[in-house]
Amino acid sequence: MLVLGLETSCDETGVALYDSERGLLADALFSQIDLHRAYGGVVPELASRDHVKRMLPLIRQVLDEAGCVPTEIDAIAYTAGPGLVGALLVGASCAQALAFAWDIPALGVHHMEGHLLAPMLEENPPQFPFVALLVSGGHTQLVQVDGIGQYTLLGESLDDAAGEAFDKTAKMMGLNYPGGPEIARLAEKGVVGRYTFPRPMCDRPGLMFSFSGLKTSALNTWQHSVSAGDDSEQARCDIALAFQQAVVETLTIKCKRALKQAGMKRLVIAGGVSANKALRSSLEKMLGDMKGDVFYARPEFCTDNGAMIAYAGCQRLQAGQHESLAISVQARWPMEQLPPL
Repeated sequence: MLVLGLETSCDETGVALYDSERGLLADALFSQIDLHRAYGGVVPELASRDHVKRMLPLIRQVLDEAGCVPTEIDAIAYTAGPGLVGALLVGASCAQALAFAWDIPALGVHHMEGHLLAPMLEENPPQFPFVALLVSGGHTQLVQVDGIGQYTLLGESLDDAAGEAFDKTAKMMGLNYPGGPEIARLAEKGVVGRYTFPRPMCDRPGLMFSFSGLKTSALNTWQHSVSAGDDSEQARCDIALAFQQAVVETLTIKCKRALKQAGMKRLVIAGGVSANKALRSSLEKMLGDMKGDVFYARPEFCTDNGAMIAYAGCQRLQAGQHESLAISVQARWPMEQLPPL
């Protein structure tokens, strides 16, 4: 089955072609980072308009790269949520229009299920069951995965997602958007031990997260540094390192707890923050000590992309799932509501 995947949940327009027998044939992505950087974050209306502008050219590009024509496509998968409603509607309306014109089925895909299954595109994909850490700008969740659509939420953030905390902390220190890569870049030059931030909710049992207090600690430290006359690059680097260490250690502690609770030694990390090198290194060490395995997608498939949507959609389409031509998206959509395969 040849599936065209469309991703428009936020600020990246992704298109890909995935074949159930040959694998990923082609993918293309346009990031709106430069568009939103001037505002310090994503402007929903601008995001929607840019998706409209980019979608059809990217589809043509992917078809050309794969050497395919529309008549060879068997189905279309698109992101139906969660995400920005206006942005989601661009992808949904485009997918349903093409599905109608080409007389093929279309299916709305859960954005986070796409992230969760992105490591399946690698040469050494994880086997079910496993524990997944979904960590991005909008989500921080620990999920027990027994199969596609068989998800049990183990824990999640009570406030800011980890990626959101990265972005907000970077913005408070005057760094460019998106903040995650900026914090990681500065952390490489930070002095270990100059600052120490709390590891939120690690001193109590459970698998819930909270990053708002950690963000406030970073803000107070930065403001104190500025008031003391030190707003240097090195001060930013030291705070960035302390902040990143706190987030990474917190995520690592909770992942270890989740694995022990589920009785597993197989961990998948997915979402934009899963590209963070310090996080990968920490989780690899932890799983190595447990004699377990950690899996993640290549960096370009950690952020939003069409390949993960095409793959996730293909699995469900092959199981016989499809939709009517109604255009429906969901800004909020608990992953546990998805039907199992």
